[in-house]
Amino acid sequence: MIRGLMVAVLGLWMISVAGTAQQLQGLARVDPAQSMVVDAADGGVELRLYLSQGVPFRTFTVKDPQRFIVEFQEAHWDGVTPDALLNSDRIAAVRFGRMRPGWSRLVLDLTQPMAVELADMQIDPGTGTALVRIALAPTSLAAFEATAIASPPLPDAVEMPAWPELRVVLDPGHGGIDPGAAADGLKEADLMLSFARELRDVLRALDIEVTLTRTEDVFVSLRDRIAIAHRAEADVFVSLHADTIAEGNARGATVYTLSEEASDRASAELAAQLDRADLLVGVDLAGTDDAIAQTLMELARLETGPRSQALAEAVVGGLKNGVGRINSRPLRQAGFSVLRAPDIPSILLELGFLSDGRDLSDLRDPAWRANAARAVAEGIQLWAMEDAETKALLRQ
Repeated sequence: MIRGLMVAVLGLWMISVAGTAQQLQGLARVDPAQSMVVDAADGGVELRLYLSQGVPFRTFTVKDPQRFIVEFQEAHWDGVTPDALLNSDRIAAVRFGRMRPGWSRLVLDLTQPMAVELADMQIDPGTGTALVRIALAPTSLAAFEATAIASPPLPDAVEMPAWPELRVVLDPGHGGIDPGAAADGLKEADLMLSFARELRDVLRALDIEVTLTRTEDVFVSLRDRIAIAHRAEADVFVSLHADTIAEGNARGATVYTLSEEASDRASAELAAQLDRADLLVGVDLAGTDDAIAQTLMELARLETGPRSQALAEAVVGGLKNGVGRINSRPLRQAGFSVLRAPDIPSILLELGFLSDGRDLSDLRDPAWRANAARAVAEGIQLWAMEDAETKALLRQ
């Protein structure tokens, strides 16, 4: 019966956000200023949670002792406190936090039997923020116990652990004698340096350590960019670009990972285009690694490759939620030399293409870039959490 109840609540949620559910991914943050649990006039309780974006959720009740539980996919409770959230005399206590990879839980300790009267999510079409409203109404003990389970399927939520410590190296593409792409008086090198600074500030506000491969309009070779990441002991390397390209569907944000075989002709051309600047100034990209070193690097990439792919997927998810319109095939691969660090998860983000008019307009817009910076930061942070959890599971 409890399975039926949980499915029913999920069904209500799907109807309330029809047409949006397939895009609900990434990390949602609970707004501590607006969210609350309050007494209702009919003798029940109302839960109102304001989220930075919509995510799937489900509800169920538990007996011995009586509890009401809401589980959210990818919701983070940073800044929320039980005292500020709880404003109800009909709820004995509230607690919340992560309870398994990808899910968090809110637990209400009930002072009397209650049943779900309303459970829905309303998503603002303009901002993407979401309001979860759940109404609990008094019910009989017999009715409560008929649907409640004896104990939750997993332990009650615990305090949300701190985010993994993270060192990120941001690599604003081009610079100096290599201005990169240009359109309508805008240079890629300048634009990416500005965006790197904006993204750096967002990440630092999340207590993430950030290093830039360049902080001014200077040329830095691809090999030196990787060396900077190694000196910084980077956990993540993100190269930032906004190129022009004639081949393929060159519009909207695209995230690339390393592969010797490009996923498409346009990606191959783009990788060759980005390497060309080093060749022009006489930098040898071939390297002098011997066979043993090459083998060791390939072994290292067996671990780093899947982690880079997961990072790319998390950033794409963040961008879908944060800016909406991205490339129709946002995950691609090519042989970018700047992604060749074998021991650092690395991605190359084409934030947009200066050859596309709408992309050019977006990239010029400080408000759009601010949303993009928050979206990328959210993707990186979500990846860090999941990567740490995966490592912990592997150690076990």
